Amino acid sequence: MENLIQVSSEVGTLRRLLIHSPDSGLGKVVPSKAQDWLFEDIVHLDTMRRQEYDFYVKTLLYFLDPDKIKGKLAAIDADKDRNFFKPDHPAYFNSDKVIELQKLLSDILEDDLVRMKLVAAACAIEKEWYSTHDELYNLPPIELAKTLISGSTPSGEMLFPPIPNFIFTRDIGITINNHILLNRPKKQARTREALLVQYIFFNHPIFDTVRKNLIEIPDNETLFLLPEYEANEAQTTLEGGDVMMVAKNHLLIGISERTTVNAAKQVIKILFEKKIVDKITLVKIPNKRDYMHIDTVFTQVKRNMWVLLGSLAKPQLQAEDEVLIKAGLLPSKKAEQVHIVQFRRGEAHEPREIASLEELLTEISIYDLGVQPLDVKFIYSGNNEFPYGAREQWTDSCNLLAVKEGVVIGYDRNDKTLEAFREMGFETIKMEDLLNDFESGKRSPETVQNTFIMLPSAELSRARGGSHCMSMPILRSELSL
Repeated sequence: MENLIQVSSEVGTLRRLLIHSPDSGLGKVVPSKAQDWLFEDIVHLDTMRRQEYDFYVKTLLYFLDPDKIKGKLAAIDADKDRNFFKPDHPAYFNSDKVIELQKLLSDILEDDLVRMKLVAAACAIEKEWYSTHDELYNLPPIELAKTLISGSTPSGEMLFPPIPNFIFTRDIGITINNHILLNRPKKQARTREALLVQYIFFNHPIFDTVRKNLIEIPDNETLFLLPEYEANEAQTTLEGGDVMMVAKNHLLIGISERTTVNAAKQVIKILFEKKIVDKITLVKIPNKRDYMHIDTVFTQVKRNMWVLLGSLAKPQLQAEDEVLIKAGLLPSKKAEQVHIVQFRRGEAHEPREIASLEELLTEISIYDLGVQPLDVKFIYSGNNEFPYGAREQWTDSCNLLAVKEGVVIGYDRNDKTLEAFREMGFETIKMEDLLNDFESGKRSPETVQNTFIMLPSAELSRARGGSHCMSMPILRSELSL
């Protein structure tokens, strides 16, 4: 498969991506473990699938692989068993452009050696007995794939914890030009999903041509010698929601609740030594569950347009507060600010600080993407109105996936943010209505522009991740500059 891996922007036309549809494990998250498993709430799985995520898949197919869906929408929707969406069913859509991780996993498990090694590794992580290893090894590859993902065996036994965050494929890695940077998850709940993805990337034939371009981040080599309280501070962890390929030679890395400075330093060293990019900017956001990754704070809509959280866009400190802080009468607000440092490849370039998020994004649009300064635009979460900015950022108003420049997918529930998009000249349309228009020929994916596609989100938003999180682009068309 030629040109499978190449991403050099956030808004070039999307050609291929990795996804994972909600699996049965999501329906087994119990309240007492929800936050340990990184979910804010328990979800109603059938609603999440039929009334929300299935629309996401159909829309992606219409933009990326229309032959799989065009003219078939009525038949797909009439099938109450949803066989079109099930990777283990003959009616599965089986696209090589909208690629399901469960399908890739079951493919590699056909190999006896891969199956043996992966089962052994999974059992070691989950502290299972040898007899469990034997039981899993003898499952058919399709059933084994479902068990490793959902945590439940074909008989219904809940053998492992589920990995409900597997639907957020952005976090498993990031495509940087023709390389893939693999993640190192912060939380124990994501360890098994990282293992599964490593095996997929290193063993599935669709990645054969880029195997040498897979980048793993080394850990602190003395980490195991440190006492536990020090080891937590010295961890090397990185998740894909904190990495953005904003231009061919420019990468952003967030320092957040999930991604550490140690990981960023390793990535800078590796990418500069390999001459993969020329510029890397670190964006430190407050270490709070509210934000989690930088793609919950901002994403790109067009080369000249960004959606972001207004309270973190530029320094908020008032002069009188600064005086009171210096006098010790108010606590420092530095922890609530964004700190930005930019590194360039080559010894002659000293790191530079950038004053604000707005300044950084403006520079990217102007200097990396060729936009005229007066043409750079910002759309703010909740239309920058209190209290809607924070409320809607919590439900992923800033977490949008561009299927092409100016056409983005986001949640339908963020009313004030949608109002801000309309004020910027965008059409906002329900995903179901857009699909019907595509099917009737009233519109086409090729001609739609300046559009916010509204994804139903009553259940999906409980998981604290939006459409940007639920995608790992591996191929985008290059932006013409």
